[in-house]
Amino acid sequence: MILVAGGLADRVTELVCARLAERNYPYRLLDLGRYPNDHGITCRWRDGGPEGTITGPGWSLDLADITGVYVRFLGAEGRLPLANAAPETAELLRAEADAGLMAIFEDLACPVVNRAAGGMSNNSKPYQALLLRRAGLRVPPTLVTNDPEAAHAFHAAHGEVVYKSLSGIRSIVRRLGPQAISRLKHLRDGPAQFQAYVPGSNVRVHTVGNRIFAVRVRSDAVDYRYAHLDGLAVEMEPTVLPRSVEQACLAVARDLDLLFAGIDLKETPEGDWYCFEVNPCPGFLYYERNSGLPISAALADLLRGAGSTRARRHVMN
Repeated sequence: MILVAGGLADRVTELVCARLAERNYPYRLLDLGRYPNDHGITCRWRDGGPEGTITGPGWSLDLADITGVYVRFLGAEGRLPLANAAPETAELLRAEADAGLMAIFEDLACPVVNRAAGGMSNNSKPYQALLLRRAGLRVPPTLVTNDPEAAHAFHAAHGEVVYKSLSGIRSIVRRLGPQAISRLKHLRDGPAQFQAYVPGSNVRVHTVGNRIFAVRVRSDAVDYRYAHLDGLAVEMEPTVLPRSVEQACLAVARDLDLLFAGIDLKETPEGDWYCFEVNPCPGFLYYERNSGLPISAALADLLRGAGSTRARRHVMN
């Protein structure tokens, strides 16, 4: 039995459930929008890992019967208030409940998409960049600083520069233009990440087990995800990566212990490839819808055990 831990208010989770149903793969939905109100967990750790049950409205699932897990945690806005909990304690109680789920998923023997530990590097983009380079992927020249003078010098050295968040919190990537330069004095209040602008076309890669799905994105926007804010268009089409780039993408996904990953690349006009980041919980619906690539079908097969990847077991000491 496949366990989907997410919320139907989330369109990506909804697509995963729909694809599992279409392929007649049995699953249960642990609705995080209602968790832990309408769900229960009884679990203890033994030498072989966690043992126990997860229950939901009208169902009960033994942990030993779970053959694959897809988890996509929701933000606070996608969740119902906790029953009998004061507002000042509800957030802490929900965090405790989520931590319990993470601990169980971390130690299950089946494929888990994805374990929490695999996504930790996304909380620090500079650290993740080191891992990308270790896997053989190029990273643009990068500066992390809260020193306005250092930012000015980096801009002078590279001409065109973009800035973005250091953490896993989503931010809009923007060019360091005159208006942003005038605000560099505020860096003293919090560091930012600056990168030399890389010309060329964006390519979004999804690794699903040992499979690769690559989408070439054509847009004049610096951050094509928000092209509509600037009145710009976005076009997508499937593409084929050089073998060396494919292998590097698979290597970094394995290195981070991610069975499913979204990897942002760019190919320059000269044919050089750069990598910006790895997303451990990609919102792949946008790319599947616009490219026609069967990403969700491959993910369903992976959860069912039809992929060529091997599940890892993490056992607590």
